[in-house]
Amino acid sequence: MLAGELYRPDDPDLTAARTRARRLCRAYDEVPEDEPARRREILASLFGTLGSGAFLEPPFRCDYGVHIHAGDGLYMNFGCVLLDCNRIDIGHRVLFGPGVHIYAATHPLDAALRSSGRELARPVRIGDDVWIGGGAIILPGVTVGDRVVVGAGSVVTRDVAPGWVVAGNPARHVKRVD
Repeated sequence: MLAGELYRPDDPDLTAARTRARRLCRAYDEVPEDEPARRREILASLFGTLGSGAFLEPPFRCDYGVHIHAGDGLYMNFGCVLLDCNRIDIGHRVLFGPGVHIYAATHPLDAALRSSGRELARPVRIGDDVWIGGGAIILPGVTVGDRVVVGAGSVVTRDVAPGWVVAGNPARHVKRVD
């Protein structure tokens, strides 16, 4: 899975890892806002790496959690979903609007392979000082460079060079911000 090769999502170890992540996500969602230390403890146990000052508005959902590596100052608004069947790297000072989805999970294009139940995953990388607008979707294998702004509702299907505003479906370069 992490090597980008076909894998079986019904593997017992993967199923157990997803169950663990779902339990931790539910636990995070239920912790009152006035218990930041408990929230931090749950996120630190869920994520592979978690920088300082991270805050996620509940609800939050992910597949495994351990494949998410986030830098300092991460903020995710309500309803974000990260399908981390492969590594998702998030830089420092990254802001997610509500309902942002990041998908490392994908499926074979060939119908016979797809119907076999095997899946694929490709890593996603988000640079430093990035703002991803509400409802945006980042697709598998995409790298979003430093200082990028992704417009609300955009679908990012390919890499974005540092210092750009992108918007639309598929997301297109709108203007430079540097």
